[in-house]
Amino acid sequence: MYDKTILNTDFMESYSTIIAVKTTADKVYEALTHQVSLWWSEMFSGSSAGVGAVFTIRFGENIHKTIRVEELVSNSKIIWYVEDSLIALPELKNQTEWIGTTIIWEIEQKETDVLLHLTHMGLHPAIECYDICSEGWIQFTGSLKQFLETGKGNPYTV
Repeated sequence: MYDKTILNTDFMESYSTIIAVKTTADKVYEALTHQVSLWWSEMFSGSSAGVGAVFTIRFGENIHKTIRVEELVSNSKIIWYVEDSLIALPELKNQTEWIGTTIIWEIEQKETDVLLHLTHMGLHPAIECYDICSEGWIQFTGSLKQFLETGKGNPYTV
């Protein structure tokens, strides 16, 4: 589980982005709790639908993340804690940097769209995979936006 005191010290340096999506808060919540394989990776096992649920997302044989759902606030907030991770790329010396990081999704309904705030606490410029991983987040939050607006995302496929 994540340490709430980290929010005060690490929050500003951690990877953070906001995307505007022409959809509703309930559809964003559904995509993050029941449809992860439709926008992030088709190599999905487990469940992301309840507090305490655990899922593993894979990107081929050399990259995976095992994530526990820490908090769910309907149509508002989702917190995931990364329990295990491997990014087996030859250019990385430390291939397990995601372990112990926290991914926070905050859903803010506006008049005609949703602002989706993503903060990945622990993913900050000082860690080795920051550039690769932040590019990954850009790619897959784009896929999530596309999925929510058109019904078809661009997840990692086998």
